[in-house]
Amino acid sequence: MGTGDIVFSIPIKDFEFDKSLMKQHFNEKYMDSDKFPKASFSGKVFGYDPAATGEQKTIAKGRLSIHGIERDVEIPGTLEWTGDKLVARSVFKVKLQDHKIKIPKMLWQNIAEDVEVTIEFNYQP
Repeated sequence: MGTGDIVFSIPIKDFEFDKSLMKQHFNEKYMDSDKFPKASFSGKVFGYDPAATGEQKTIAKGRLSIHGIERDVEIPGTLEWTGDKLVARSVFKVKLQDHKIKIPKMLWQNIAEDVEVTIEFNYQP
């Protein structure tokens, strides 16, 4: 973490939903999870001071890859030492059209064009 570099990869099929049918449709109809099994991010975290205590507002700048499409992004979040681990949290939106994720015409009124993503990572050195 001393360099600010951050890289992560998440299996699409591990995304969590309130209902199992939502998860099934997400993976089969929109994300082509067998063809594009992972979402990933590679970049740097800015605004973090390792000497400071408490929760710190940060921003991660880098490349987000979803559905085979890479985009430059800035993701706001927080970093905080909790015990012996560094906890990173963020809530951000992803535009489906930015990653060429198509919504079937008959469902366009029921599916958000921007999907809210919530993440929490625990880093233990």
